[in-house]
Amino acid sequence: MPNQRIFLWLAFLFLVWLNVDAWMKDYGSAAKPAAAPAATTAPAATAASGLTDALPTVAGEPAGAAPAAPADAGMAMPAVGATIRVVTDVLDLDVSLTGGDIVRADLLEYPQRKDDPNVKVRLFNTDSHDTLYIYQSGLTTGQAGRAEPNHKAQFTAAAREFRLEPGQDTLSVPLTWTDGQGLSATKTFVLRPGQYSIDVFYDVNNQTPEALPLAPYAQLVRHWMPVERSMFDVESYAFRGPAVYDGDKYRKLDIEDEVDQAFSQSVSGGWVASLQHHFVSAIAPPSTEPYRLALKVEDKDYLLRAVGPTKSVPPGAQARIEDRLFVGPKLQAQLEQAGPRLELTADYGKLTILSQPLFWLLDKVYGFVGNWGWAIIIVTFLIKLVFYKLAETSGRSMAKMRTVAPRMKVIQERYKDDREGQAKAMMELYKREKINPVAGCLPMLVQIPFFLAFYWVLLESVEMRQAPFMGWIQDLSSRDPYFILPLLMGVAMYGQFKLNPTPPDPVQAKVFAFMPVIMTVMFAWFPAGLVLYWLTNTLLSIAQQWKINKLVEAEDKKHRTN
Repeated sequence: MPNQRIFLWLAFLFLVWLNVDAWMKDYGSAAKPAAAPAATTAPAATAASGLTDALPTVAGEPAGAAPAAPADAGMAMPAVGATIRVVTDVLDLDVSLTGGDIVRADLLEYPQRKDDPNVKVRLFNTDSHDTLYIYQSGLTTGQAGRAEPNHKAQFTAAAREFRLEPGQDTLSVPLTWTDGQGLSATKTFVLRPGQYSIDVFYDVNNQTPEALPLAPYAQLVRHWMPVERSMFDVESYAFRGPAVYDGDKYRKLDIEDEVDQAFSQSVSGGWVASLQHHFVSAIAPPSTEPYRLALKVEDKDYLLRAVGPTKSVPPGAQARIEDRLFVGPKLQAQLEQAGPRLELTADYGKLTILSQPLFWLLDKVYGFVGNWGWAIIIVTFLIKLVFYKLAETSGRSMAKMRTVAPRMKVIQERYKDDREGQAKAMMELYKREKINPVAGCLPMLVQIPFFLAFYWVLLESVEMRQAPFMGWIQDLSSRDPYFILPLLMGVAMYGQFKLNPTPPDPVQAKVFAFMPVIMTVMFAWFPAGLVLYWLTNTLLSIAQQWKINKLVEAEDKKHRTN
């Protein structure tokens, strides 16, 4: 029976390795007045996908009715042209007057590196083909050659810059378009303080003599580049690419997979998103109407699109059509409000059922202590408290094994040439002393899913990104730069080993003695927050086992005296 302990330890290491290996494989990442309405011009770039020029087909449209992209579209960047600047307290955007596309999005609260706070994380970008990432949207009639407010149309703005002023509840950025023959549209972006969700409204005025069918659409176009993996960079293993929620299930799409490349589905209450570790852009259309979600791929460029149902605007009538864009960090509270189950983009994998409650608890504790490191320590204590009785039961079995260790040694010597007799004598000793030799492993088995759940919470939750703890730990989502926490954890694990009964088999004893070294090396590359969790858990286990050992020793001494 004692042999099972080593196999359980090895199973634990094997499970952790499987999880890390799977992760590595799967994640391969009020307007200011202007003297003139002229706008700035974005820098020119070269070589991009013709996907940026593509218009969607719409329901009821004959095949091939949509205007085709120019023959050389695959060799030219999207026509950015003149842009206006839109700034809130958290977003700094460039919006092109060609189509009203968002061609640059800087996240003002998120520097790329903690040691260089002036360089912000940039999502939408047209600096070059390698960084191509834009949001396009519009309305289409599905009629070849028909002037319409799509993402190729030329809009006008009343100012070159729009800023959300302190105390202002909303910032509206209207862009206007007209075909000069009675059809006009105003595309309005509505932004709010502290929010990464952007509402998009189209107000259509049809003063033509005929009813006009219009279908709303929005799309994300991005160049995909495989990330060079590095064991020194946790983010290099994060999934980077498209994802979709069909109203029921969330899944990531592989742009190199032929089946995913042809993804197209009509859903209600769904969305499409482009992910990169802690950040996401997502199109979350109204959940009350069916939208067709689709992925298109050309070489290493992909287009995620959501196309709504066609709506007829009668002659002389007006209509309003709305959409929603989220561009920013994976802040789960904001994601929940932006779209149905959009918080799933903070991808905890198969352990979401544990990870989401753990994050909720961490977030609540953080609200009191204001430090994610202390929140991890407190939540670890609370988890330990929940499983206290289980740990106490197994701890008593471990302590009793310490007290009978001399008798076990005698049995080994007596039956050193008789393995069957030795096993029988050991079982009789366990039965007589009411010892369960496997009980000491139960808390470890219970902790494995919580360990892995914490692992995903710390890796995927943007709230942990660059979050300081104390001293040299200035980013709980990255490894300890000086490996101090892993070394402390290794020392604590060795202390825990010495506190527990020594395995009767000398080979097992040596393996268990070397286990802290193996764990220290493995944990050296894990996020500091995860190491902090395991160190705290180990110290609490030592304190609990030390107390139980003292109680059992006193009980055994009293029993022998009587």
